[in-house]
Amino acid sequence: MTIRHLDRLLLPASVAVVGASVRRGSVGATVWRNLRAGTFTGPVYGVNPKHAELDGVPVFASVGQLPAAPDLALICTPAATVPALVAQLGELGTRAAVIITAGLSPQEKEAALNAARPFTLRLLGPNCLGLLSPHIGLNASFAHTDALAGDMAFVSQSGALVTAVLDWTRSHGVGLSHLISLGDHFDVDFGDLLDHLANDARTHSILLYVESIESPRKFMSAARAASRNKPVIVVKAGRAGNGVTAAASHTGALAGSDKVYDAALRRAGMLRVDTLQELFIAAETLSRFRGNQSNTLTIMTNGGGAGVMAADAAAHLGVALTEPGEGLMASLEAVLPRHWSHANPIDIIGDAPVERYTQTLSALLADDAAGAVLFLHAPTAIVRSEDIARACLPLVRANTSRVMSAWLGEDAVAQARRLFQEAGVADYATPEEAVRAFAMLQTYRRNQATLVEMPSAGQTVAPDVAAVRATLDAAMVQGREWLSEPESRALLAAYGIETVPTATVDATPQAAVEAARRLGYPVTLKILSPDITHKSDVGGVRLGLDSDAALTGAVGEMLEAVRAARPHARIDGFTLQPMVRRPHAKELIVGASVDSVFGPVVLFGQGGTAVEVIDDTAMALPPLNRALARELVSRTRIARLLAGFRDHPPARLDALYDVLVAISRMLADLPSMAELDINPLWLDEHGALALDARVRLSLAPVAGAGRFAILPYPAHWIREHLWNGRTVVVRPIRPEDETQHRRFIESLDAEDVRLRIFYSRHELPRSELARMTQIDYDREMAFIAESADENGAPQTLGVARTMSDPDHVEAEFAIIVRSGLKGQGLGTLLFQQLIEHARDSGIQRLVGLVLRENTRMLELARAMGFKAEPGVPSDPGVLRMVLGINPSNAPTPRK
Repeated sequence: MTIRHLDRLLLPASVAVVGASVRRGSVGATVWRNLRAGTFTGPVYGVNPKHAELDGVPVFASVGQLPAAPDLALICTPAATVPALVAQLGELGTRAAVIITAGLSPQEKEAALNAARPFTLRLLGPNCLGLLSPHIGLNASFAHTDALAGDMAFVSQSGALVTAVLDWTRSHGVGLSHLISLGDHFDVDFGDLLDHLANDARTHSILLYVESIESPRKFMSAARAASRNKPVIVVKAGRAGNGVTAAASHTGALAGSDKVYDAALRRAGMLRVDTLQELFIAAETLSRFRGNQSNTLTIMTNGGGAGVMAADAAAHLGVALTEPGEGLMASLEAVLPRHWSHANPIDIIGDAPVERYTQTLSALLADDAAGAVLFLHAPTAIVRSEDIARACLPLVRANTSRVMSAWLGEDAVAQARRLFQEAGVADYATPEEAVRAFAMLQTYRRNQATLVEMPSAGQTVAPDVAAVRATLDAAMVQGREWLSEPESRALLAAYGIETVPTATVDATPQAAVEAARRLGYPVTLKILSPDITHKSDVGGVRLGLDSDAALTGAVGEMLEAVRAARPHARIDGFTLQPMVRRPHAKELIVGASVDSVFGPVVLFGQGGTAVEVIDDTAMALPPLNRALARELVSRTRIARLLAGFRDHPPARLDALYDVLVAISRMLADLPSMAELDINPLWLDEHGALALDARVRLSLAPVAGAGRFAILPYPAHWIREHLWNGRTVVVRPIRPEDETQHRRFIESLDAEDVRLRIFYSRHELPRSELARMTQIDYDREMAFIAESADENGAPQTLGVARTMSDPDHVEAEFAIIVRSGLKGQGLGTLLFQQLIEHARDSGIQRLVGLVLRENTRMLELARAMGFKAEPGVPSDPGVLRMVLGINPSNAPTPRK
């Protein structure tokens, strides 16, 4: 649905328990007791016709008898009563309810949703534990204990994990801002809560336990927005799921739902972990150590064993240890005994006094090339751990983004660990845990890098899309689910993917020999049949045929083998290809399929007939550009071989990236393409070559850019205008516009910046510039007007942007043009396209806060049809300009 009224759900001023009870062991009694036992200060009402009072508090026989509409209702009554109760609460004015009741039938769920819809009454659940908001003392659940107040929010589809996390956080002194059990999430879901929590000042990180996603576009949009603001860490159940039970292509078989979830979470900039323990390790790391940008780790230890354990963990997790430079080695030689390790890990020896700790740590922190420093200490009788910690405090306080620690043990190091934690250092129980945390941080940074990429639907050779679609349509008209081999090759060629020259002939020895003579021996012979997908499985592929006699014999043998294996298969003939000799080529697989949740996906990995057994593949959500294609390839083991080794030169990776981008474009252009399998794709120092391809079609559209989980760059909004005798292009902003946008901001008069965006500083921080250029086109739009400067370089003349709420009810606009271009019609040009886009997006109202003194903007807004409303109550100098665009879609006003 939307984020509407989620404030009533999570921060209610009053609460009613429908089904409140004193019956021992009942849900109603537990919820009532928890709510009353907390420190919630608002009115609490009980509803139960069997009781006049509970714990000295009046209880009402029905919802209609309540003295006021509660912000939040907790429903603990039998399933059959829920729809009617929702309708009564909506009529009363309640705008949020938690349906704790389990066992609602599909019909009862639908009836409850229908009852809530006219009032935009938000429903959490059903079949959920409830929720806790510790900062307001709210325990609206049947959990066994209360939560400590803190800055982490936890949202879970599993009620059992909610109680487990609640118990863990209390015992470890970890506080929560919100703890929410989604239950069946038939209304309020992950997307809604991510949107709300992303803007919640009390929530600094968001933890999720996910089993399934039902609204992928909304989830991805909300997740990407939240991940830009704060860490989002996910435990996703189902890594060992059943996968795809039946698939006709290698790509389809490999595109199990968990790999797609993994791709989606990465693309959204979130961090995925495997266990609840890792969930809190990651939260600790990203809250204390997120500022670290190091790619390598230096281990400092007072015990060789602990250092070796950390180094082993680093090797296992792919964490690179820093190679100490000459300068650092000289500094360490000056402060360490001659028998120190002389390598990373830096073993300062078990008899180290306090001074050796501080001198070593100081030398490491003075060298930026040392990267992150993992401080390991095992207690000894030589010096107290607390004394070491106190001596190191000045160093670690000034370098919390570079130091992580593991004080090994319990009682003997407890005070030292506490001192480091109070200084802001990320601390871990074991060396392995600390190294795993550093690996998590590296993964998080990579995922954040993918978050800012926003490619268009197509960045490769522009194909004749109409001709390609006609070929696909003709195949479907003939009742075929698969393209023929020649049709598949033509499709690849249309998108710039090189294929092997191929001849298609009748299923006779003479036709095969004539084609082979034209192509030149040796040749490859393949069966051509619309009923056979994996040719090698039925003896339908023969390689290295070097003569007429060898080819003639192979033709007869192949026909005999295929007819024995597949007696009812139609045989259309053979395809012949010259044997290609590329000794350094690696066999890869690239492909595409359509996931049942996230829609079109792209696959890459090590290819060949044993591709499923090798299982070295990774997946990504389109659209892709070269940067995202590079990240996809880097997640496979075969990537290391492609970089070159021994006498094998590095492969031309740019050619591979272009193939992956081309496949992404196919998915955008061809709604009927259900599966694509290029296996093998050869890659070597000369480039990429597709040897075989299969394409499966679907009569019902399953692909297309409109079905992408991430909206591509909206290139269709690029418009060219003639303005004041010069050509101006108005187009959506891109992430790579950041430098150009900085120059534009710097060119503005300070007074124009203040009037347009209420910003007093002339220079925006990079984080703000990134936020202006890295936008989510599903919720935001920023059109820039661009033309060439005197040197022919592109320059921004003006920008107009909107930011919509997630339910597209209202979008706030802002427009600013270069100070020397005001009053020349450029603002009107931008405004017109902005309004057209808002109307096309289904936004109901455009609004803007404008200073009364900004007369030019007020005149422009009125000329575009905007009406003035009172602006900010606390600031009479601001007007709220409003334009209704799609008023027929307006929801019921909030009461």
